[in-house]
Amino acid sequence: MESWLKESGAVGLDDLELANFQVTGRGVRSLQYYKEGERVLTIPCGILWTVEHAYADPLLGPALRSVQPPLTVEDTLATYILFVRSRKSGYNGLRSHVTALPTSYSSSIFFTENELEVCAGTSLYTITKQLKRQIEEDYAGLVARIFGQYQDLFPLDKFTIKDYKWALSTVWSRGMDFVLPDENSIRLLAPFADMLNHSSGVKQCHVYDASSGNLSVLAGKDYKPGDQVFINYGPLPNNRLLRLYGFVLSSNPNDSYDIVLSTHPTAPFWEQKQKLWISAGLDSTCTISLTLTDPLPKNVLRYLRIQRLDESDLSVMQVDATDGIINESNEVEVLQFLVDSFCGLLENFGTQLEMLEEQLAASVHPPGGNAWAAAHVSLGEQRVLRLARKRAEDLLAAAESGRGRRGDLSPLARCANCDKVSGPFMLCGRCKAVIYCTRTCQVVHYKEHKVVCRVISTASKNGSEMK
Repeated sequence: MESWLKESGAVGLDDLELANFQVTGRGVRSLQYYKEGERVLTIPCGILWTVEHAYADPLLGPALRSVQPPLTVEDTLATYILFVRSRKSGYNGLRSHVTALPTSYSSSIFFTENELEVCAGTSLYTITKQLKRQIEEDYAGLVARIFGQYQDLFPLDKFTIKDYKWALSTVWSRGMDFVLPDENSIRLLAPFADMLNHSSGVKQCHVYDASSGNLSVLAGKDYKPGDQVFINYGPLPNNRLLRLYGFVLSSNPNDSYDIVLSTHPTAPFWEQKQKLWISAGLDSTCTISLTLTDPLPKNVLRYLRIQRLDESDLSVMQVDATDGIINESNEVEVLQFLVDSFCGLLENFGTQLEMLEEQLAASVHPPGGNAWAAAHVSLGEQRVLRLARKRAEDLLAAAESGRGRRGDLSPLARCANCDKVSGPFMLCGRCKAVIYCTRTCQVVHYKEHKVVCRVISTASKNGSEMK
């Protein structure tokens, strides 16, 4: 593959080599010193896997253009990869890249039922179940629309559903997405550059030059000879890392839980509420991420305050009034709904957090295996939801006791252990996310707080790395 890349104009390969590393497995090793921001590698436009190149192929292109409506970007790239892999001659350069790709992947769509059950109750569990069904439907559609129509190009023994899942996972785990100056987007696969592993300890450093069409990788930090060179996929939670890339990070500081808030258009006063949602930067259906650092975002409260407005509230409602508490009854109703909802979500997890921690400590799930990864997804989502529930409970208690004030209550308004609301307070020196009224309260609360404290504080330390 490297010889083909050099002949095609790739720059930087003489100072890099593929190597196996203890934690990440295969990756890219530096053979020289690089300063942060220095160009490490450039893959020219002509050898990138793109939808444009698939359509330009003299054999594949006409078949793709005959399909209406067109295939999705993912399906086009997956078909392109399988097409090249199936060719007995020609396409030598691209086939050398395909040969270098993994023969199998560990993303969640390949989990057995027992492995997936470890994360029952998580968003990953639900999405993976849906994905498996969707992949079967999409494959049947491809057979009917293109594979079956051009069996000389797509022999069905080389375009099975197993092959399709492999090709999709190749696109998910190795594809790079960029927004172009005209606000369109492009997804591409770059040979050799796709061998770089992820680390949250480096800056995002892969760039696409829209004028030349080249893909470049810059040094995300300083490197010396022998170091592994990384890229950064972005601040992704474990549920997405496992679904797309097939790995997780222990104590991932970016863990999150996405909640979907929706109101049917037939609900009372929907049109009036829709105007208020839009004025607040929301919509009648919103997906909002709860995170370790912001487990109950203001937009969740804004949305639900509007959703639960009655006729009398709407008659006097100001456009910008949903930024704070509307009235006590509305606020209590919203917060009680949140507490109940978070409790229900937590009860749906197949294995509770404490049991998962015990299982992982006892190596019930072999480290690095699929069940182990699924357990880490469940841990992360449960930690986020427990923080969200605690936040909602605190706000509800304040609202019911009359201690709340108009506007959002500060999460640092009370001692994390005893709920004392008058200062002075001391801030947790490690995560800086909670406060205590005394050293005694901090010591008492440490057993409950230590795991979340460690996860949050990880964000400011050296990033974990994995392929």
